Amino acid sequence: MSRIGKKPVEIVNGAKVAVNGNVIEVEGPKGKLTFEHRDEVTVTVNEDAKEVVVTRDNDERTSRELHGLTRAIIRNMIEGVTKGYEKKLEIVGVGYLAAIKGDVLQLRVGYANELHRKIPSDLQVTCPDQTHIVIQGCDKQSVGQFAAEVRACRTPEPYKGKGVRYQGEYVKIKPGKSATK
Repeated sequence: MSRIGKKPVEIVNGAKVAVNGNVIEVEGPKGKLTFEHRDEVTVTVNEDAKEVVVTRDNDERTSRELHGLTRAIIRNMIEGVTKGYEKKLEIVGVGYLAAIKGDVLQLRVGYANELHRKIPSDLQVTCPDQTHIVIQGCDKQSVGQFAAEVRACRTPEPYKGKGVRYQGEYVKIKPGKSATK
């Protein structure tokens, strides 16, 4: 059996989990998330023990793969609606900056034109200062995807380290041509 899949998911205080056929709905103080799982796995909610149990019908390869995946997604949903997820980005470079105007993130990262990224409706994006971006939301996939899209606007280059990076990310700086003599 899947090591991750066989563990029950604890329902923390403040979260409500409902299973309606193949649709799982999780609601909490930070928001509401839904997920439709595949037919190869079965999800049941044990109200007495306050836990969600994921079981699979057979030992086929896809069933084994989906067993742990479904359990992990449900755990992330419960954590998202209670605690939420957050990604922090920092912008490194002279003249590089970020600003928010309405529902659009504006980035000046060394190109001739400003880059505009529309902020998804389920996320809260803030700029505490011009060189930092904070992305918050209850859906882990949505937070990570938007952070990756913003980082892809100008990935850190290896010679001066300029670009958009995750906070705390280490960028290995290469020596230039003059250092090889």
